[in-house]
Amino acid sequence: MLKKLVFKQRQKGPSAVSTLERLYETLEMLEKKEHVLQKKINAEVEKAKDYTKLKNKKAAIQCLKKKKLYEAQIEQIGNFQLRVHDQMILVEGAKSTIDTIDAMKTGSAVAKSLQKKLSVDEIDKAMQQVDEQSENMKQIQEALAAPVGSAADFDEDELEAELEDLEEDELKHELLQPPPSVIPVPVSDHSKRRNQQTSIDVDELSVQAEMAM
Repeated sequence: MLKKLVFKQRQKGPSAVSTLERLYETLEMLEKKEHVLQKKINAEVEKAKDYTKLKNKKAAIQCLKKKKLYEAQIEQIGNFQLRVHDQMILVEGAKSTIDTIDAMKTGSAVAKSLQKKLSVDEIDKAMQQVDEQSENMKQIQEALAAPVGSAADFDEDELEAELEDLEEDELKHELLQPPPSVIPVPVSDHSKRRNQQTSIDVDELSVQAEMAM
């Protein structure tokens, strides 16, 4: 069983995540080598200076040759780093594409599943259930509002007739009431003065008429 699992994993190949992790590790390893080589270059330069001071030209040239070799290795490592970066970009792009496609497939599958649930028949069934529940609730409310006990024995027609008798008695009572007495309105002083002036004017006119005769 274990051999079969291993064989299946080999058939599937490494995942994008594991591949990116391996590329990152390789990039870190190359950066460390580059750092070590740079230290060696600096050391050879210092040696060459020391040999130059000692007038040992041959040893100084040997140091510079080693320096050139280390520089060539650093250049090679730089090319490796560029290739690793290219592979990382390629894998990351492919992973993003695959993730996007997987997400779209999942969304499409969910949409199809929802469309099946939202078919016309399902909607009709749901609406029928809502109508039935509403009708049941209405019946329950009517049953709760119905009179019970002694209140259920009241005759509505009898109550209507009694109400009409009360309205007729009230109307008769209003008709038999005497009309309200007229309350004299108090006359203001200004009105009194105007009435007095009018009386004087009338008396003067009467006197003048008699003298004219």
